[in-house]
Amino acid sequence: MSKTLQEILAGVPILLVIGNTDTEIKSIEFDSRRVAAGSLFVAQKGTQVDGHQFISKVIEMGASAILCEDLPADLADGITYIHVADSARTMGFLAANFYDNPSSKLKLVGVTGTNGKTSTVTLLFKLFRQLGYRVGLLSTVQNQIDDDVIPSTHTTPDSVKINELLAEMVRRGCTHCFMEVSSHAVAQERIAGLLFSGGIFTNITHDHLDFHKTFDNYIKAKKGFFDQLPKHAFALVNIDDRRGGVMVQNTAARKETYSLQTIATFKGKLLSDSLFGLQMEIDGKEVWFKLIGKFNAYNLLGVYGAALLLGEDEEQVLTALSAITPPPGRFEQVVSADAIVGIVDYAHTPDALQNVLETINELREGDQQVITVVGCGGNRDATKRPEMARIAGELSTRVILTSDNPRNEEPMAILAQMEVGISPVDYKKMKVIEDRRAAIRYAVSLAQPHDIILVAGKGHETYQEIKGVKHHFDDREELREAFEAR
Repeated sequence: MSKTLQEILAGVPILLVIGNTDTEIKSIEFDSRRVAAGSLFVAQKGTQVDGHQFISKVIEMGASAILCEDLPADLADGITYIHVADSARTMGFLAANFYDNPSSKLKLVGVTGTNGKTSTVTLLFKLFRQLGYRVGLLSTVQNQIDDDVIPSTHTTPDSVKINELLAEMVRRGCTHCFMEVSSHAVAQERIAGLLFSGGIFTNITHDHLDFHKTFDNYIKAKKGFFDQLPKHAFALVNIDDRRGGVMVQNTAARKETYSLQTIATFKGKLLSDSLFGLQMEIDGKEVWFKLIGKFNAYNLLGVYGAALLLGEDEEQVLTALSAITPPPGRFEQVVSADAIVGIVDYAHTPDALQNVLETINELREGDQQVITVVGCGGNRDATKRPEMARIAGELSTRVILTSDNPRNEEPMAILAQMEVGISPVDYKKMKVIEDRRAAIRYAVSLAQPHDIILVAGKGHETYQEIKGVKHHFDDREELREAFEAR
């Protein structure tokens, strides 16, 4: 596809245009390696690289136009230059125009928070498909257009890719899209130019301080999503989280709430919880769900509220939700022939790990052991490492600290930082095994029938990233093989 530069710039705030705006643009690129004849190159000042240094190179590669924050000293003949205050933000609006503003042609709902984003968008996706709609999904696990799965590389793709995916959803007749909105995506302006019909806030706890530097910056990034919502949209927040009210302080959207503890627009009560499902009362109706744990009670309540705010029937929503199974790698169970219960969960923040372990401890019976296998990712927020180990130590019978995705760090250095968090009283129940496969097998060797093994941190992931290389590794497969080898 192609559009003239004039069409792409319509309604976009710019400082100066030098050159011809009738130029035909065939693609918008911010990665200089992807530039081809007819490209508009967006020069961004990234955290690692400044795209402005590639302007001469992309002109040689055939770029027709350059969008930049700093105009080059020497302007090339026949090239159109667009001078803007913020390249990343402007790119979102250009991308929206290039793909005919697809977010305005369907109901786009964003979900943000530390924990529960993937579960919530996946539940919404499954729910609306059951209700008979054609639906799109943008999540950490995968991007999806009805049955077609498109692999995901970031929690939130870049603004050009988002609009490309949304345009394809519109082309295929989708009426709704449910999208994870990460704090990185807000801070890096990846959602600029999108028109949301609603936003959901799940909760906020310690995460991504490697990127945001302070917890205050992290909160501001999450809040930034709600600050951008239009007047016609809804802003649905978990009011039981003490920062729920903060999120919507400056939003123009309609403010709505959900809660298990207090008066709210959508009120729920957890009646019973087991390893087989949970029973809730929602707005006065008792319903059984296949999901497990208090954290999922919140996810279900948020999904229910969003569905009603999107105009769906209460009875139909509850009936459909009661039939839905958990997303992959979220409290996913693998049971051995002798009834050892393996649970694989994506919990990779202190709060998420605590939620899962508290749920397991509430559900376990008698002298069932809780054996936890957990690690922390490399090149990510290191401050949570001792905290993760402390929580695992306090809430488990036995703990095996192991490698997660070490990326470019030394696994044993990560494990040493985790080990600091284990209290003296819990130290005797802890073992360090760097090799994740061996760690899982050791956990299985410790277990007796009916014990519970939690393998935390990777969930749905099917790889382990070591020194920049992704090796196939699936916690669910490893558990099954270890059970079979018993």
